[in-house]
Amino acid sequence: MADTLSLFERRFALLLSILLAAMGMTMVAAARHGVMAVHGFITIALGVGLVLALGRVYYSAPPVAERAGRFYDAPTRLGIAMTLIWAIIGMGAGVWVSALLYWPDATPAVPWTSFGRLRPVHTTGIIFGFGGNALIATSFHVLQRTSRARLAGSVSPWFVLIGYNLFCVWAVTGYLMGSTQSKEYAEAEWYADLWLVVVWVTYFVLYMRTLARREEPHIYVANWYYLAFILVVAMLHIVNNLALPLRLNAAESLPVWSGVQDAMVQWWYGHNAVAFFLTAGFLGMLYYFLPVRSGRPIWSYRLSIVSFWGITFFYIWVGSHHLHYTALPYWVQTLGMTFSVMLLVPSWASAGNAIATLNGAWNKVRDDATLRFMFVAAVFYGLSTFEGSFLAIRPVNSLSHYTDWTVGHVHSGTLGWVAMIVFGAIYTLVPQLSGRETMASSRAVEWHFWLAVAGTLIYVVAMWNAGITQGLMWRAYNENGALSYSFVQSVEKMAPYYLLRTIGGALFLAGAVICVLNCRATVLLAKGEAADRPLVRQPAE
Repeated sequence: MADTLSLFERRFALLLSILLAAMGMTMVAAARHGVMAVHGFITIALGVGLVLALGRVYYSAPPVAERAGRFYDAPTRLGIAMTLIWAIIGMGAGVWVSALLYWPDATPAVPWTSFGRLRPVHTTGIIFGFGGNALIATSFHVLQRTSRARLAGSVSPWFVLIGYNLFCVWAVTGYLMGSTQSKEYAEAEWYADLWLVVVWVTYFVLYMRTLARREEPHIYVANWYYLAFILVVAMLHIVNNLALPLRLNAAESLPVWSGVQDAMVQWWYGHNAVAFFLTAGFLGMLYYFLPVRSGRPIWSYRLSIVSFWGITFFYIWVGSHHLHYTALPYWVQTLGMTFSVMLLVPSWASAGNAIATLNGAWNKVRDDATLRFMFVAAVFYGLSTFEGSFLAIRPVNSLSHYTDWTVGHVHSGTLGWVAMIVFGAIYTLVPQLSGRETMASSRAVEWHFWLAVAGTLIYVVAMWNAGITQGLMWRAYNENGALSYSFVQSVEKMAPYYLLRTIGGALFLAGAVICVLNCRATVLLAKGEAADRPLVRQPAE
């Protein structure tokens, strides 16, 4: 990190590191014990570690004078490394909590290994840790290549990545200690929410400054999607996490929203987190890496723009379809259902645009497992968006909601769409950033692909069957008008599906482990990082 910074930038980074350690000391002094104190110690350790790392190379040779004419890829390397680390953490926690549903007595007598504490570790570790780091890392790479401009700051990319991962660590350690806002997809304590705002605003400013200095007049569509992701996620995070701290020296806070308003805001946030975190950002990834890997331009650039505005407008309105048959006003439920069905048009436009791009390149899809990851991602994106619109229809929702069908739907998107495109991007980037032509083992990439596909299909099909079985059992009545099955009977019927779910997740985790080992081998074989490339168009860009 430090060897890419000028002396002034090293001083500034050192000052930020000292302030970070001081912030941790303030947290420890204010709380003295509990979650906030533990997070303070974590922050102190990070700040001191950064001070030592910067101090060790403080007086080393300054970076080359012509660095302004080269891409700045070092932050992307860190982002990819953190993506892989969080993949193992998040997927490992997911397999464990899945196994607990089949072997509920397997939990040791340690609170932090329980389902209730590890389940949010899984969701936060995958969505924010794995997905968030992948988005930040690839956005830095794509922004520079499509703009032919070096990142506008040398310290701020590191601040964004390190600060964001500090937030993720705070969140998952808080969950392990039993601290949560008791909200689906909500993050951590009030001070963590404020910290994320600072990090995210820095990210947005860095992105806009880099776009402003671009040498390429046109703003490529991938940057539109990344910008929508950055801007709307900031808005969602602030509104959903509005809270008043009960005490400044403790993690507890009082939420601003309550009752049906809280439910509406929560699902406005929740579904738009799906829209702009798990969809828009990864579509930006798809629109860049698929053409680059296939060596073909996007099939219809105009369609990609139309799809962007359709997704951006329609998605904002659909969150209320999660609250059918609740106290939410009926017209609001209907509004969400209507826009959910309409959303299928721009969603399928993106999926079809991606698949049509591969016309004439199917031989590459056959021979290149990395491109196959991207192709499967586009297919699953089309399938999961169709399913989402279908499940939003009120009569279908009455059968599917609160069942494992929803779990299957979510994982067809996260495993089949999000993770597949991330792994495709990683297998494209790691050799390039390591100065190699290919990954260390192409056979390992093949193994990863088939493990990922098999794991996804086993998981999703099992959950589809589980959810439909649950929905039918819960609404079955006998001739006397009483329920035909008790809730316990429906739980007992889930046993084989939960076993298959665990097997599918374990296969997917095994593929991720292979990916980590393959990436490590690729970097080691390269014998050092590749030098940052000049600010010119790369092949197929």
